[in-house]
Amino acid sequence: MKNLESLIKTYNDFPKEGIAFKDILGIIQDTEVFRELILKMSSNKVIKNSEAIISIEARGFIFGSAISLQASKPMLVARKPGKLPGELIQENYHLEYGENSLSMQKEGLKRFSSYAIVDDLLATGGTINCVANLIKKSGKEVCGVVTVVELLELNGKSKFNFPVESIISI
Repeated sequence: MKNLESLIKTYNDFPKEGIAFKDILGIIQDTEVFRELILKMSSNKVIKNSEAIISIEARGFIFGSAISLQASKPMLVARKPGKLPGELIQENYHLEYGENSLSMQKEGLKRFSSYAIVDDLLATGGTINCVANLIKKSGKEVCGVVTVVELLELNGKSKFNFPVESIISI
């Protein structure tokens, strides 16, 4: 597999001043790299040990969908406010550049006992922690998280008491 880091572009001062945004979309534009990445992520023990996958809006959906298909695991989604119908559970979280919340459909969470969280990038851990809290509040187990990139300097995984598997750490 080509060096994934070479396919990640950094945009300084986006979405606000002082943030160095890591754009992973170059990875999905290289079909060979994307295929190899999905094969590697879907064979991860966190994915194998879970009953289902929860992917996080929006880029997490790209990786979660492909992993779900490859691993033959059902996928649920965590979305921003106002994007899901039905009875929801919601949790607020802090980003390195603001606040937001995520929602999940209660009905979907009732179907499975253990979940792997999939996202594109682990920075401060706020988004992933939010999803983990939603899972735990529903009485379910978090098997771990699988991300493409982990930003080591932000130490996001220190917030978690479950495995974190990142394909690259920068």
